[in-house]
Amino acid sequence: GELQQQCLRLLELDTAELSGDFAAQAGSNQVGVGRLKELVGKTGIDSYFTGMAELNDYADRITKGLLQTLCPGEYLFEDFLDDDGFGSSAIPLNLALRINAAEVELDFSASSEIVPGNLNCPESVVAAAAYYCFRCLLPDEAPACEGLFRRIRIKTRAGSILNAERPAAVAAGNVETSTRLVDLVFGALAQALPDTIPAASQGTMNNIAMGRIDADSGTRWDYYETLAGGLGGGPHYAGLDCVHSHMTNTLNTPVESLEMHYPLRVRRYAERQGSGGDGLQRGGNGITREYEFLEPAQLSLLTERRAFPAWGLRGGEEGTSGENLLNGEVLPGKCSLAVKAGDRLLVRTPGGGGWGKPD
Repeated sequence: GELQQQCLRLLELDTAELSGDFAAQAGSNQVGVGRLKELVGKTGIDSYFTGMAELNDYADRITKGLLQTLCPGEYLFEDFLDDDGFGSSAIPLNLALRINAAEVELDFSASSEIVPGNLNCPESVVAAAAYYCFRCLLPDEAPACEGLFRRIRIKTRAGSILNAERPAAVAAGNVETSTRLVDLVFGALAQALPDTIPAASQGTMNNIAMGRIDADSGTRWDYYETLAGGLGGGPHYAGLDCVHSHMTNTLNTPVESLEMHYPLRVRRYAERQGSGGDGLQRGGNGITREYEFLEPAQLSLLTERRAFPAWGLRGGEEGTSGENLLNGEVLPGKCSLAVKAGDRLLVRTPGGGGWGKPD
């Protein structure tokens, strides 16, 4: 294909660094195409497709082996999203997990209707979260391919929060609802594998977006990051502190880089001591991160587990809920507002749940 310069220029209004990023991605794809052609050239197209089919069948046998270790039955679990930012609160997510030796069905049909806010998600996000949970139970060498998930059936209800239809808003479905779906699936699986599954992790990506367009000078900036929190404790290990968990794949943004490129100062960045739930294996601690704005800006928060903390398992205690504060005043978990130079945003991320009754 051809590079669409007009589209690239639109993206570069935010940062000129994007052109290098896109060039690297395009180059990587071209290398991948070349190597695939080389492989097919060596094996022949028929052998290539035969090998792919055998790989999928091999992966299917691995999943079948896992299912045969699970206790057959139906396992129910319910969790709640805090709110959607538009008046809906305590939004139920429900799962009926049905297991037999041949396949597993994850039935999310009893979950909430579509909500006005953007926590809705398409069924593909639900499938990704469910597949991730089962992938965690499979051996490391299991190939990531279609065969690995043949025996996993996903059932949702059209028009619900987990099978949203246009024009439902879905932006947070990918970043917030997806993380809570992992907790939901693990909560059900914990009944079938009580000595394997960990307690709930922080259950949010703690999305923070900020920026400004200066109408007089024409300058603009925007910054977005997600924040780490506590991992749930497990049967044989304490939860990790200050880490990104499950569906998120972002890393820590160095303070030096943030302050060099944006009109921001990070006044505090520390482990949130005592935020992990107590237990035989404690939950991991969240973090504390405080930003000072050096010029006026628009701030948006998209966060969860401010009302419903990460649950514990087998007698372990809940983690501590997250908090968002502006100049000491509590902010909603989901909001957008103007801030002034000198304002300070303090985010305390949730701790993970504990596993096992404390000694």
